[in-house]
Amino acid sequence: MHLLLSNARATTRAAAFGFALLFALTFAGCTRAPSSDEASSMANNATINASSIANDPVRLDDLRELARDAYVWGFPIVDNYRVMDAYVLDPKNPEYKGPFTTIANNARLYTPQDKAIQTPNSDTPYSMVWLDLRDEPMVLTVPSIERKRYYSIQLIDAYTHNTGYIGSRTTGNAPGRYLIAGPGWNGAKPPGIAQVFPMETEFVFAVYRTQLFGADDMDNVKRIQAGYKVEPLSAFLGEPPAPAHAPIEWIKPVSAEEQRTSLEFFNELAFAMQFIPTHEAAKRFRERLSAVGFVPGRHFDFDKTEPAIRDAMLAGMRDGQAEIDKERKQRTSSKGMFGTRADMHYDVVSRALGAQVGIYANSPEEAMYATYETDADGEPLDGAHRYVLRFPKDGLPPVKGFWSLTMYDLPAQLLVDNPLDRYLVNSTMLDTLHRDPDGGITLYLQHASPGKDKEANWLPAPSGKFFAVLRNYWPSDAIVSGAWKGPKLQRVD
Repeated sequence: MHLLLSNARATTRAAAFGFALLFALTFAGCTRAPSSDEASSMANNATINASSIANDPVRLDDLRELARDAYVWGFPIVDNYRVMDAYVLDPKNPEYKGPFTTIANNARLYTPQDKAIQTPNSDTPYSMVWLDLRDEPMVLTVPSIERKRYYSIQLIDAYTHNTGYIGSRTTGNAPGRYLIAGPGWNGAKPPGIAQVFPMETEFVFAVYRTQLFGADDMDNVKRIQAGYKVEPLSAFLGEPPAPAHAPIEWIKPVSAEEQRTSLEFFNELAFAMQFIPTHEAAKRFRERLSAVGFVPGRHFDFDKTEPAIRDAMLAGMRDGQAEIDKERKQRTSSKGMFGTRADMHYDVVSRALGAQVGIYANSPEEAMYATYETDADGEPLDGAHRYVLRFPKDGLPPVKGFWSLTMYDLPAQLLVDNPLDRYLVNSTMLDTLHRDPDGGITLYLQHASPGKDKEANWLPAPSGKFFAVLRNYWPSDAIVSGAWKGPKLQRVD
């Protein structure tokens, strides 16, 4: 889908009423305070131009289309900023992990109490660090990790593109040092650095996943996490640090729920765009945004905006969400939703969908995700019913890493609290699962216990709507190509 580049009519007309819309929305984003005469003149122009737009159905349609496209294109950027705020900008947030360039190690698995990220993985204890690359590159150090243990470091830019991987699949389990460089750095690879990863954006999220083999393995994971290190390039080289950029006056994002319905979405998008250089693929669209006064760093005062204009923009947001929801209904696999810009074929609708169903999910070659949102008859999953998922003998997912099936509630898309404190079933649990007479494995997805004799294979569901995700880490070519398909979920009541 190429929603953002298809609307030539809106693109052409946008420039024609650009300054009118700029004044119609606000002049709060001016780089200098206007004089009293200028302010009076601008206010008069705003009234005239706002009324002109508000009473012109054609211009309102153009604005609605642009708001739709900006919502779809910008949703991952805005949601990424929301998570960054929770993790590194707001020490009072219960999800706070620490400042930039500080690795936060979770020596535990995610639980229902972890709510900043939708559809979290609860297989691998996470480590994470947000990198500020404005001043200079950062060096990530990894220790030696035993060959049987899967690990990965996923590098995610502010678009939510997966721009690189360090780990078992790509660089191996030997120790090493890796340079993460921002868009303004063009130096040579320093001695002692195994690989340089150039980034498109100035803020990058590095997500570490370290496989856990069971509860008694946690101390081993802690030792590995203690070997993960991050430092500026200057510190690595023993040189003076680079000059620091000016501090940023961060804005507070709205909640995950509000960002789908609040016009503050556009202020957050404009703010975050300051730190995202224009890629050639986005140049045409960003010019289209600039033509109507939507420029990086500009703040709009929507309280001073004509109601018809606010209504048009909110309608555009709803239209954008409808495009994302439509795409979601058509999908059964994560392929094309996560990865580099090229991996996703520049498809902004799929990128937005990826952010909504599982922001920061892996690229297909690192992990493939099959989502169970309906049963074999196409009916939505509900805890009022009972379901089974049966893997035949020799029919488990073919992976080089491991696989897992995780339960999530709806609409929050978070892990489900339950009496077993069991949020998933994965391949490290195979020895504890009961086998069918023919050697297959049947999993029970339901709210109430299936009975003591079957609880080993029970994945507890909420009482209401839910979905489940089958994750395949380091998948075989058969999974990536789609030749291997997981079993369907059968309703049994």
